[in-house]
Amino acid sequence: QVQLVENGGGLVQAGGSLRLSCAASGRTFSSYAMGWFRQAPGKEREFVAGINWSGGYTDYADSVKGRFTISRDNAKNTVYLQMNSLKPEDTADYYCAALSGPEPLYSDYLYDYWGQGTQVTVSS
Repeated sequence: QVQLVENGGGLVQAGGSLRLSCAASGRTFSSYAMGWFRQAPGKEREFVAGINWSGGYTDYADSVKGRFTISRDNAKNTVYLQMNSLKPEDTADYYCAALSGPEPLYSDYLYDYWGQGTQVTVSS
């Protein structure tokens, strides 16, 4: 079992920044690829960003490229999502997840563990 706890969500004005964190406990954190997903009210969950076990490969949704940065610190068992130039359409519940298999990072239905989410609201 891997437990994931997100932190850092909140209310921010458009153009502002937030840094989300996801702390993992349980099994070895470095064995898992990690992803961030989000779900806005009335919409399906969507992939935001992912990072492989070593941090050497990342992937982003087109909507956040150039604005968001995913990173990880395996020594701290933590993955981060730095969100800059936030837009109202970024408003959603953000979830981190852990993936043990070789699947692409955007394969949300194959992630093994999920956090409970943290809410991000971007006002205009």
